[in-house]
Amino acid sequence: MFPEIRSNKRKSAVLVTGFVLFVTAVGAAVGYLIGGGPVTLVISVLLAGAIAFTSYWKSDSIALRVSRARPADPETYARLHNLVEGLCIAGGLPKPGVYVIDDPAPNAFATGRNPRHAAIAVTTGLLEKMNRVELEGVVAHELSHIRNYDILVSTLAVTLVGAVAVLTDIGIRLMWWNGGRVRRQGDHDNGSNPLALLGFALLILAPIVAKAMQATISRRRETLADVSACQLTRYPPGLIGALEKLRDDTTTTHSASMATAHMWIEQPLSGVGDQGRLGWFHRMFDTHPRLDDRIALLKEL
Repeated sequence: MFPEIRSNKRKSAVLVTGFVLFVTAVGAAVGYLIGGGPVTLVISVLLAGAIAFTSYWKSDSIALRVSRARPADPETYARLHNLVEGLCIAGGLPKPGVYVIDDPAPNAFATGRNPRHAAIAVTTGLLEKMNRVELEGVVAHELSHIRNYDILVSTLAVTLVGAVAVLTDIGIRLMWWNGGRVRRQGDHDNGSNPLALLGFALLILAPIVAKAMQATISRRRETLADVSACQLTRYPPGLIGALEKLRDDTTTTHSASMATAHMWIEQPLSGVGDQGRLGWFHRMFDTHPRLDDRIALLKEL
C-alpha cells in the first residue's frame, strides 16, 4: 500500500502540472481567437500560475463554501467528533476540521492541502442513516484520503476544472459578440485558418478533457482509501455496510456540483449507473469505481 501512496504523490504532481498547462493552452486559444496576439500567451501563463497558487491556499475553503458546509458543533455532533478524534489517534493524524452539510443524501468528503490543514464534511443524511460502525468506516475512508495525501490534488482540481469552464465560456461568448470577427493581417478568413480551427476545437473539447482528467484523479484513490480505512478501523464490515447503504440509496446529493463530484465518497450526481445505449460513454466520466466492485474487493480482505 505504501508504494501506492508514493505513486499517488508522483501522479498528483503530474496531474496538477497537466492541469496548469491545459489551462494555459485554453487561455492562449481564447486570446488567439479574439485577436489578442502573442501577449495573450503570456497572460495565459500568468493566469494559470495565479489560479494554481490561489488553488493551493484557498481551494479547500472554496470546496467547503460551494458545498454549503458549516462547522459541526462539538456538543450537537458529539458522536461524530468522538469518532474523528479516536481514529486520528489510532492513525497518528492531527484532528482535521469537522463540518456538517444539511443534505438528506448520505455522503461525505475530505479536503485540504495536507494533514495539518485538512477538513472532513459529512451530510446530515449520512449521520441519520449510518450506525456507529458504518459511520466510523466512512470517517476512516475520508481520513485515509488525508493520510494518503489525496486531498491536495482533489481539492486543486475543484478550482482548476472550474477555471477551464470559465475560460471556455468567456472565449465562446467573446467570439460570438466580437472576437470571432477580428481579422489578422494576412488572414483572408479566420474560419479557414488552421490555428483558428484548432483553437476553436480546443474551446469545444476543453470541458470534456477537463472532466476526463478529473475522473482519472479519483477512481484509483477511492479504492486505496477503502483499503486504508479498513486498516485503520480493523473492521472491514463497517465500511462494507456503509457502502451497501450508499449503493441502495437513490437520493441525489444536492450540495455537490460537477467541480466537486470527485471528492465525495460516492459519486453524488444523478445519472450514475446509466445502462442505456450511451452507458459506456457516461462511464468514461465516472469519478468513482462502481460501488459493487468496491464492496467485492473489501469482502476479499
